Amino acid sequence: MFSLKQLGALTHARVLLRSGRPGSLLQTAPLSGSSIKSLQDAFRDPSSPFHIAPGETGPESPDAPSSPPDPTPSQSNHPAAVGSPAENAKAKLISMGYDAGSLWEQSIVWGHQDSFRHVNNAHYLRFIESGRMVWLVALGKALGGEERVKAMLAGQGVSLILKSASINFRRPVTFPDTLLIGHKPIISSSRTQFTLNAVLYSYSQQAIVADSDSMLVWYDYDSLRKCNPGDDTWRILNAAS
Repeated sequence: MFSLKQLGALTHARVLLRSGRPGSLLQTAPLSGSSIKSLQDAFRDPSSPFHIAPGETGPESPDAPSSPPDPTPSQSNHPAAVGSPAENAKAKLISMGYDAGSLWEQSIVWGHQDSFRHVNNAHYLRFIESGRMVWLVALGKALGGEERVKAMLAGQGVSLILKSASINFRRPVTFPDTLLIGHKPIISSSRTQFTLNAVLYSYSQQAIVADSDSMLVWYDYDSLRKCNPGDDTWRILNAAS
């Protein structure tokens, strides 16, 4: 069986033979058995204009343009995500520099939605607060273990107080879903405050649906004023930023 390209070339050869134009493979017609063999030999000859490499297909007619290369990337160029949505989300946030010890899973329930059938914006502050407290516990353990964690959560001695918070809503979230929330500090030249950045990553959408910046102030709850927590604390924060 001839391929489409071979049939096209064969038709073109017949036209040349009938017209008698220069460039024909043979100058006699009709095609004999030896003529067909000559055409087949031309198909196999890489230097011949009628050559068709193994595995290729040709045009449907002699005048049809050659097929352009397939612009669609192969599947190997776009490997599918490996692992569960939770594993992919965790790997994504850690690769972005978010503290693995601060990751908090927030399940979305039906009651989180409003009349527009997506999670109401007011809930995001609570979600971020829950994740921030997980981050604070991890920080307290790094600063002084379980006793320091208890003191910071109870507002005893030097701890943190929220000064301000902003949220960027990127995508609507609907039930059912789970959000993975991660935090990381952004340190400036200030010795009494810093920014705590957060992202909210949707398992269902496999994308960041919101991000937030909170300004946290170091506060001495015994003297009721902001303070400098000391070089050791800043060293730990800088290492986590």
